[in-house]
Amino acid sequence: MASDLQSFYRHIAQTSDNPMGLEIDRAEGCFLFTTDGKRYVDLISGIAVSSLGHRHPAVTNAIRNQVDRHLHVMVYGEFIQAPQSRFAKLLCDQLPEQLDRVYFVNSGTEAIEGALKLAKKFTGRHKLVAFHNSYHGDTHGSLSVTGRNIYRDPYQPLLPDVHFIDFNDPAALKEIDDSTAAVIMEPIQGEGGIIPAEKEWLKAVRKHCDQAGALLIFDEIQTGFFRTGSLFAFQYYDVIPDILCLAKAMGGGMPIGAFVSSSKIFEVFKYDPPLNHVTTFGGHPVSCAAAHANLSVLLSEDFAAKAAAIESTARKMLKGRGITELRGRGAMLGLQLRDSDLTAKVVKDCFSMGIILGWTLHSNSLIRIAPPLIIELEHLQENFHAIAETVKKHVN
Repeated sequence: MASDLQSFYRHIAQTSDNPMGLEIDRAEGCFLFTTDGKRYVDLISGIAVSSLGHRHPAVTNAIRNQVDRHLHVMVYGEFIQAPQSRFAKLLCDQLPEQLDRVYFVNSGTEAIEGALKLAKKFTGRHKLVAFHNSYHGDTHGSLSVTGRNIYRDPYQPLLPDVHFIDFNDPAALKEIDDSTAAVIMEPIQGEGGIIPAEKEWLKAVRKHCDQAGALLIFDEIQTGFFRTGSLFAFQYYDVIPDILCLAKAMGGGMPIGAFVSSSKIFEVFKYDPPLNHVTTFGGHPVSCAAAHANLSVLLSEDFAAKAAAIESTARKMLKGRGITELRGRGAMLGLQLRDSDLTAKVVKDCFSMGIILGWTLHSNSLIRIAPPLIIELEHLQENFHAIAETVKKHVN
């Protein structure tokens, strides 16, 4: 019988020639345990997913309880299912009153796809404004508004009439005009290198959208659920989007995404024709139960303060020769190193010490740091010390 390792390399479709290749036995809290008995601390939370760590008891209990009731029973939106309804209410209760209706999907890229369709249907327009170095997913519509040609070019033609402008550039906002259906953006660009929007500039984006009659879509797939300090990044910026896209940390480790908007905007999905945006597994009851438990725990403790403490600790400890800059907010941070060679060495050495780090899709000289929000500060300090010492070793 082939081993799991052999089957992985033989039958799982690979997306690179160098997967990390850890053979996972189990995961708990901030740690991953491999089949050879090693323990790794996950400082990237499965790429901003496991904010409560792996297998949080509240999440796993909710999953067990729902499995004992029912799994899939009908395509989205036809049957009343308590896990969907309860989670939708809890989520909308945390949002401004105009964001009062949620459409559940299975992933972040599906949330983006739905948001783009919704904006075009509501406005009757088709022009989209997006940003250079953005990342919104890999399905055709999401890729169409992702601002890196290296990923887009192999799949052309993509959606037409997509216009890319520079992030944080006030002059570029003239591109938003009365033919624009939507502006889509990340409040903090994730894969682009952890680049936060400037507060006044983001307010200017909102103003330009209002003047043009365009919808503003915020991709908070990475920034959501206290990752940047506030429950959602738009709350820090005091700018409310027309459509909010969520996923990653939403499900506590289960696959789920959503796009959220107003009842008025969502009305257009009901006609010409009815059922013009449907999904089979969106809002799966087990995922919704997990997401409800996950959000309930996040709201029960002061994770805003914890995210701030993670950032403060990082800024105190991660500095010195070879470290150019630490960017981001809360527990969504990017450690910019001198060059890609140094970054690769540091990530590799830390990996050998049992510290899982990584870089972003658009930058090979930036280390992604996004630890679980439950991590003990003492343990975080130990790992930050190890990272700083590893950088120091390679620049001396």
